[in-house]
Amino acid sequence: MTELLCLGISQKTARVAVRERLALTTKEGQALCRELVQSEHIREAVAISTCNRTEVYLVGDPVGAETELLTRLAQRAGTRPTELAEALYAPRNCDAARQLYRVVSGLESMIVGEAEIQGQAKRAYEAALEAGTTGPLTNRLFTAALQTGKRVRSETTIGEGRASVSSVAVGLARDVMGPELSSRDVVIIGAGETSELTARALAEQGVRTIFVANRHADRARSIAERFGGSVSSLHELPERLAEADIVVASTSSPHPIIEVDELAVVMRERDGSPLLLIDLAVPRDIDPACAELEGVTLYDIDDLQSVVARNRQVREAEREQAEAVVEDEIQRFARWMGQLDVLPTITALRAQGESIVEQLLAENAGRWESASVRDRARIEALARSLMQRLLHEPTIRLKSLEREGGHGRVQLARELFGLEESAAEASLPTEQDTDADVRPLRRRAGQ
Repeated sequence: MTELLCLGISQKTARVAVRERLALTTKEGQALCRELVQSEHIREAVAISTCNRTEVYLVGDPVGAETELLTRLAQRAGTRPTELAEALYAPRNCDAARQLYRVVSGLESMIVGEAEIQGQAKRAYEAALEAGTTGPLTNRLFTAALQTGKRVRSETTIGEGRASVSSVAVGLARDVMGPELSSRDVVIIGAGETSELTARALAEQGVRTIFVANRHADRARSIAERFGGSVSSLHELPERLAEADIVVASTSSPHPIIEVDELAVVMRERDGSPLLLIDLAVPRDIDPACAELEGVTLYDIDDLQSVVARNRQVREAEREQAEAVVEDEIQRFARWMGQLDVLPTITALRAQGESIVEQLLAENAGRWESASVRDRARIEALARSLMQRLLHEPTIRLKSLEREGGHGRVQLARELFGLEESAAEASLPTEQDTDADVRPLRRRAGQ
């Protein structure tokens, strides 16, 4: 039985100390998906990993696929599957699609309505396309989810003001250090999207920033030129820390960039001058033990979540309107999934009925030696008529599910009638059926 499954963890279910152990870089996500589709239980896989969530969308046997992925995630997190399962959510079919639609629309974000997640989901999908781990169902799922996100932002004002984790971080800096940030020395570690958004938010406050980056030095220089900043290498980080008032860290490093022992040396050189550290990275860039040093104030991504919860001003009407758009799009997806399953299931059901009739006729052929050809034809016609009448009502009910999108009930019908798994396999559309939706993304993924 083939189903759509999501297995995920987010800021709603686990602290950053757990989430960072499951965080995936783009290459790690591709490698995981390639490993997963080698399993006999999994046919398609796409992984999304951001500072607040890691989610993997699978197509395959739901029980086997969930077990396979949970085992691999537990190994990555260094814990037992049963312990990790407590922090995970695992919606299936339309519920899994609804989760992705809500994520892409910004309804599951720490900053409700934030727009960055749309681009992150798009890049995750393109990475899976490049890795060759998508298929007809995930292609349809992600293209529809991305379209839903666009529709939410065009038909509602839930994303008005372009609020983001970066803008909240800058707001926090103002709360801690005072409203006049322009006189403060600010260091940004990293040169990714979050760092760029932070630089933009700081520039609006009149702040000139210093970027510290080795891996993406060219990008750091480009951002610095746009926002009036400058660039240093990681080798110069201790000097920058000694001079900084505020440090915002957001890299994709698997290990801390700022260790407590190194920062202790820097703080002695600062002679009591306070230092504000804001860690936006998952895994974290700053050793949590740094918060114990005198003069250091450290906030991580979970601390920002608490700030957001206290100051959330999203109009409930806009949230409700956005959720209505998501539900409307989910109904479309449900109808599409119903279409995938119904006709092959009806075909398999009738083929099973024909097979039973043929088997019964063959088993009883020796009992009708004295029957004429005409009598044999009547017996065969009676058997087929009985089969058709028995299947008439189930066929009508299955066809109604095609209009209603009753994917789960179609799966139940397969189980009740013991239909072959081939019915599920035949239900998936060919690559040509979804090619119009994914061709532009596939072309960009190959660049």
